[in-house]
Amino acid sequence: MFETAVRAGVCQAHREGARWLSTAWDGGYRKRDAVYNVTVPTGFERTDLDAYREERLADAGFPVGPTLLTGVDMAHARCARSGPVTALATAGLSNPAALPMDGRVASGPETEADEATEDWRPGTVNVVVGVDRALDDGALATLLATAVEAKAATLLDAAGVPGTTSDAAIVGCVPGTERAPFSGSATEVGAAARACVRDAVQASLAARYDAEAVPTVEGAAHGVVTDRQTDVFQP
Repeated sequence: MFETAVRAGVCQAHREGARWLSTAWDGGYRKRDAVYNVTVPTGFERTDLDAYREERLADAGFPVGPTLLTGVDMAHARCARSGPVTALATAGLSNPAALPMDGRVASGPETEADEATEDWRPGTVNVVVGVDRALDDGALATLLATAVEAKAATLLDAAGVPGTTSDAAIVGCVPGTERAPFSGSATEVGAAARACVRDAVQASLAARYDAEAVPTVEGAAHGVVTDRQTDVFQP
């Protein structure tokens, strides 16, 4: 079972022998016993992220592993568990990334199309999902897609956006355990992952915002609106 712990602004998700797929700055497939979600301070401008991670994990007494960064305090981290799946989420919505379906927006963050404001501040919705099953590369990638899809659906319901400008995710499995050949939404693993991500993101939002005060595109100070047009054609 994947276990979690918080120390010094760092949340650890731990499972001995786990294998992970991360979308972080050094993302990809990794074999590590633990991954992390780390709160960065207001005005964070470090670009030497490998060194910063080592400093923060050392301060918290954790070994180095794949890491996500967020402006959200770990006091607002929430977890959900169902069957073989455990999910961890932190959710902040100060910098929403809107994708209007008609290509036009009447109101929203004051940004150029596809560009963040210069005074961007991290909000970030970070998700970590661990599955007590053995998944091959394809199934682990599918789990990542399943988790991100669930995150987007949850945020669309809560705030009308599928994510923020800095969202990231890590998904993990345990080689040598019971094999799960697939992890899409119709599978045991995928269905549990969707529910866990939904509930963890909702709980983190509830921990950080009043129910009536969840930020929306219209009220956000920072963020992006993707309103560019494309040339659509038949292959």
